[in-house]
Amino acid sequence: MKKILLLSATALLLLSSCVSKKDFLALEEKQKSTQDLLNTATVKLNSCLSDEAAATARIKELQERIADMKDNNKALIESSKDMTVLTTQGAKNLEKSLESIKEKELKISRLQDALTKKDSVTLALVTSLKKEVGINDQDIEINVEKSVVFISLSDKLLFKSGSYNISDRANEILGKVATVINSKPNFEAMVEGHTDNVPFKKGVLIDNWDLSVKRSTAIVRALHDLGVNPAQLIAAGRGDHLPLVVNDSPESRATNRRTKIYILPKIDQFYEMIETEMKNLSQEN
Repeated sequence: MKKILLLSATALLLLSSCVSKKDFLALEEKQKSTQDLLNTATVKLNSCLSDEAAATARIKELQERIADMKDNNKALIESSKDMTVLTTQGAKNLEKSLESIKEKELKISRLQDALTKKDSVTLALVTSLKKEVGINDQDIEINVEKSVVFISLSDKLLFKSGSYNISDRANEILGKVATVINSKPNFEAMVEGHTDNVPFKKGVLIDNWDLSVKRSTAIVRALHDLGVNPAQLIAAGRGDHLPLVVNDSPESRATNRRTKIYILPKIDQFYEMIETEMKNLSQEN
């Protein structure tokens, strides 16, 4: 560029000495026009170079973004595969959970059916006892306690005061109880004696607890004599440790002196029933 300008200036000097003033001015004007065109071209060239650099930078940025997008896309594809595996496993786990819930609901239903049957037997047993023993006497109570049937007999119906010898009236009532027990060979009868809190010690007896057990044993023997299978009979004594009311009067103490006979299913048979239900359920599955 500098060489061109130098040559132009040299040429002007040479021509100025050889050409006319008019021609010189024309040449000078042409040189100025050429210089303007050169300046304009230079500006455009610089602008183009700047645009080229910006475009190159933009291309590089886009290439980097494309590379990142490819990496992200690859990661998403891998993640999608993992999610597919997780979703499949989740579906399997959910299916297993639903099957487990269904199985538990079926077990609960079976147990509810068993309890319903037990309640039906309990109701029939209460009806049978009330029919055989009768409930007109206020000293006789037949009821259900915690799903277990019991008959509660006042002390004065069974024994004389401070004695464990059974009265004739007791034998009559126990004969009716024995009839019901004998009709339920899969049940047990637990005789439970209760006393008041008046201290007792007579003969070989040590205390009220001893007296309550001795009375229970006497009733168990009486039921055995009436034909009840001894394997169905249990003797138990509570002494004065489970009163119905506070022992603060002769009437209250009389209320607490009682004998309860529980008619209940055998525990081993109850568990056997549950186990049978579970085995049937497993076979069905």
